[in-house]
Amino acid sequence: MVFHNAEEAMKKSIPIKPFWYSDILVLPKLVTIITTINEKGVVNAGPYSLFIPYDVMNKRPQIMIGMRKFSHTYKNIVSTGQFVVNFPSAEHLDDVMETSRFYAEGVNELENTKFTPISSQKVRPPSIKECSQHIECQLYNNYEIDKTQAKVIGDIVAIVVNDDLLAVDRGERIRKLNLPIYMGDEKRKYFYFSKVSSAAMIELKPPPKAGEQENEVETKLAWEEGALQALNEIPSYVRTMVVEMTEDIVQKEGLNEVTCERFLNLMKEYAPKDVMDRFESE
Repeated sequence: MVFHNAEEAMKKSIPIKPFWYSDILVLPKLVTIITTINEKGVVNAGPYSLFIPYDVMNKRPQIMIGMRKFSHTYKNIVSTGQFVVNFPSAEHLDDVMETSRFYAEGVNELENTKFTPISSQKVRPPSIKECSQHIECQLYNNYEIDKTQAKVIGDIVAIVVNDDLLAVDRGERIRKLNLPIYMGDEKRKYFYFSKVSSAAMIELKPPPKAGEQENEVETKLAWEEGALQALNEIPSYVRTMVVEMTEDIVQKEGLNEVTCERFLNLMKEYAPKDVMDRFESE
């Protein structure tokens, strides 16, 4: 291998080992506690960080979680079809680690913590009172991807937050939540966490356009005047993305012009009012 400069020579490949995400690599992940019940109604609680939004729209909002297929959490979700994702604060890291211990099946880990189970709104497994936000889920599907690993996709049936989080802006909400971030481990015994105690806010702006008006967007197809007028009502910082998506769809339909009627119909399908309400108007 030929290195072109000293900086490139300082980069080293590392072996890809089991638990590669927490070996040498530092890969920050959100900390959650999933509560479930077994067929007898006994509560189980376990910490999970392989958690991502799977469908972010509101027609069928979903999350996906990775876990061991032999875990009590996975068995309970498959057998009862329900679970709650709880978001603890960094003040409860000792309790988070308590739920990490490998208790025998049928033990309620919450009884060994300072956590308090409370009734959830739409599912049978309890939520955790000391957590400020919760996602209640119904099992949509589960996939066993190899001998040990599984994925769970859950339909979100309720998102519940503490009242005091509703009256503050996002920056203050982040500070109040004080969420812990899992940063990896040493030898699968010593676990590292950081805390989200502050957040930087950076404004998203339109891409620079040399020699053009700041908010002007380049189009590749012909657009009817009515379609262009409707396009200009969209916030400038996402306008280029909307043009590219629209023209891609129209071209695949075998057309070479974006009519006003087609554009408005696409907006209703892909960006209805509740979606556009999430964007700041200009």
